[in-house]
Amino acid sequence: MNYFETLFDTIKPFLDGEKKPLNTLEASNLWLYAGMGQNTLRLEEVWINTVQDKEFKEIVTKVFHVHKEIVNDLNEFLLQESVPLPKPSAPKPIADYQSIPDGAKFTEQEIANLLSFNLLIAMTQGMRIITESIRADVGFMVSKFLLKHISVSIPLKQLMLERNWIQEAPPYINNFK
Repeated sequence: MNYFETLFDTIKPFLDGEKKPLNTLEASNLWLYAGMGQNTLRLEEVWINTVQDKEFKEIVTKVFHVHKEIVNDLNEFLLQESVPLPKPSAPKPIADYQSIPDGAKFTEQEIANLLSFNLLIAMTQGMRIITESIRADVGFMVSKFLLKHISVSIPLKQLMLERNWIQEAPPYINNFK
């Protein structure tokens, strides 16, 4: 089953015809999503410089490329809709892990949990955009972004489980029975 095709078939009847301009909420939400994505890219560049575990570094790099693709697609869409882009910060250069002082770098477990949290925030914000948008093309575009986030979240979570990196809440015990 191709999820993108299923999603497109569901939304296709609403894509035909003339598109209304973005409403204020759609423009604001997409602008915020783009700004969040740009800042997340800078974090992921720093993490790529820090991570030494090869398997984890592949996942962080894959997440970075997915986010870069999402930010590029979103920026292109915003420009087509005449929405000014958030001002991006400069990309981080490749650094030598050994030259970074211990107090200035996160552990791989910390990076994994922060990366997982960032993906959660992106998916939550994406769902908010979908539910608040009027235009079907906005919902379809962000739905594709969510599927991309899910596709990188699953291998990350699996690795975190294997490495015992997940910070779990304590079990809930109901003492009021």
